[in-house]
Amino acid sequence: MPEYSDLEKAISTLVSQFHSASADNSATLKPDEFKGLVSSGLPNLVKGIGTDQGLSEILRKMGVGDGEGISFKHFWNLIQSLATSQHGILSSQKGCHCNCILM
Repeated sequence: MPEYSDLEKAISTLVSQFHSASADNSATLKPDEFKGLVSSGLPNLVKGIGTDQGLSEILRKMGVGDGEGISFKHFWNLIQSLATSQHGILSSQKGCHCNCILM
């Protein structure tokens, strides 16, 4: 079995955490399952999910329609947004020089 890099392990963790949040092993999450996943897994990066209005806003930004299950693709949209924000924060810190081009 190969030795996985930290980045490969991080991707595997995202996939496994998403799927483990589904109570019925569904391919999509219900809003309460998603809320639990984000509240426990991303408590410092996702603010406002504790209210119905905050959850609705986050789902809207992820592209989730009313009554639609939350797919891994939707979840990945959130991860991409958070990573882009973190990139901006870290690249603006004193002593950090980054020439990354974000797509």
